[in-house]
Amino acid sequence: MRKRNVIAPDDERAALLDRIAQLEQQVHRLQLEQDVMRQATELIKKDQGITALILTNREKTRVVDALRDAHSLPELFSTLQLARSSYFYHRAGLRLRDKYAEVRDTLVEIFHDNHRCYGYRRVQAVLRKRHTRLSEKVVRRLMAEEQLVAHQPRRRRYSSYCGEIGPAPENLLDREFHSQAPNEKWLTDITEFQLPAGKVYLSPMIDCFDGQVISWSIGTSPNAQLVNTMLDGAIRTLSDGKRPMVHSDRGAHYRWPGWLQRIKTAGLIRSMSRKGCSPDNAACEGFFGRLKNEFYYGRNWAASLRS
Repeated sequence: MRKRNVIAPDDERAALLDRIAQLEQQVHRLQLEQDVMRQATELIKKDQGITALILTNREKTRVVDALRDAHSLPELFSTLQLARSSYFYHRAGLRLRDKYAEVRDTLVEIFHDNHRCYGYRRVQAVLRKRHTRLSEKVVRRLMAEEQLVAHQPRRRRYSSYCGEIGPAPENLLDREFHSQAPNEKWLTDITEFQLPAGKVYLSPMIDCFDGQVISWSIGTSPNAQLVNTMLDGAIRTLSDGKRPMVHSDRGAHYRWPGWLQRIKTAGLIRSMSRKGCSPDNAACEGFFGRLKNEFYYGRNWAASLRS
C-alpha cells in the first residue's frame, strides 16, 4: 500500500507567508510605478505613457524629490534608472532659486484672468503695465514651460457683401492705417456674435490715430438702422472743420441711400476695400479679432444670460 505525502501545517503556513510576501512586494512595485507616472504627469506635464527613457535626468530628479518621503531612494533610482551621482548633481542645480519664479505665478494669473485667450505679446503688454519688463522671447518660453497655450476655434465670419449694387469709390486708404492726428481716417465694419438667444451684430467706427472706438451700435439685424445710427454718433463727435475719410468694405450697408446722404451732408470722404479683399480693412478686422478673443470666446454665455 502506497504512502500518501502529507504536508505539515507548519510548512503550509510558511509557504502561504512567502506567497503573501511576494504579492506585497509586487503591489509595492506597482504602486511605486504608478506614483512615478502620476508625479511625472503633475510636475513635468508628461503623458501617462511615460517611460524612464523619455524623462531627462533633471526631470527624474524632480520626480524623486516629490516621492522620497513615500519610497526609498534606492527603489526610486532603480525604477527611474537614475544614477545616484546624477540625482545629487541635478538636485543641487534645482535647489538654486529660479529668478522667474514670481513671474511664472504672474503669467498664470494673467492668462487665466483673461479667459486663457492671451498670447505672449498680450501677456508681455500686461506685464509691462505692471512694471515688469521681459523680452518677448522670455515670455514665450515661460508660457511654453507653464503650458499656457491660447487656443480659440475658427468660426465662420459674417459677410455683408451682396454683389455690386452701384459704383463703389476707390480704395483711397490703400492700407495706410496710421494717422498723424485724430479724426483723419476712420474704419468701420460689421461683425457677428452667435449667442444662445440668437445672433447679435456690432458696428463700430474706429479712429486710425489711436484705435479708439469713436461710436458703435449693436442690434439683432445687420440693417441700415444699425450702421446709420453708428455713423450719426460718430459725426456728432466731430468739431468744426474735421472731415475724416471713412473706409469700409463693399457691404450693402455702406451703399444705401441713408448712408450716402449722411456722408455727403457731413462732408466726409468715402473709401472702400477692393472686392473680396479683407486685408484692405485689416486694422478693423484685427480689432474684431482681439475683441472676440478677449471678451467673447471661452465664456459660457448661456450661464451669463441666465444670471
